[in-house]
Amino acid sequence: MTVMIHESAIVDEGAEIGEGSRVWHFAHVCGQAQIGKGCSLGQNVFVGNKVTIGNNVKVQNNVSVYDNVFLEDDVFCGPSMVFTNVYNPRSFIERKSEYRDTFVRKGATLGANCTIVCGVTIGEYALVGAGAVVNKDVKAFALMVGVPARQVGWISKYGEQLDLPLEGSAEARCVHTNELYSLVNGNLSIKEE
Repeated sequence: MTVMIHESAIVDEGAEIGEGSRVWHFAHVCGQAQIGKGCSLGQNVFVGNKVTIGNNVKVQNNVSVYDNVFLEDDVFCGPSMVFTNVYNPRSFIERKSEYRDTFVRKGATLGANCTIVCGVTIGEYALVGAGAVVNKDVKAFALMVGVPARQVGWISKYGEQLDLPLEGSAEARCVHTNELYSLVNGNLSIKEE
């Protein structure tokens, strides 16, 4: 298995792209980027220099993964979603020394046209709905919607909403995988059985 790079894509010298990854039409990968195995970078995707992308990440069309954005394994970036890296940009002031790190943890989904304001962490397997604007950290397994994004529920690793309250303590099973989820003090995790 090899890396597939479309003839219209630009991959700068030095970029690391893992086996089985695909770089589609008009994409640009900068020379210091690190991209894992089995990834897909859609049409018109930009990947900056100070970017790490894990394995099996899907970056859909028209997404720019700017410097200081770090995507763990199995992350899904929906079409035309937006990352930022400067909190208060001005065209006439260079603020490259003020980039804020943004972390998207394993298995998280960022819906189409959502915006992730720099400096936040999106928890494992969280799901940010289409068009949402995230300006604060997101808990693992949280379902986030709206502008600004607010938590409206919990989502399973499989991607189905769980019947759980937002706060307190409770348990629920994923109907697809039968995994047991445990909510304790407002934080959700998969319970070992």
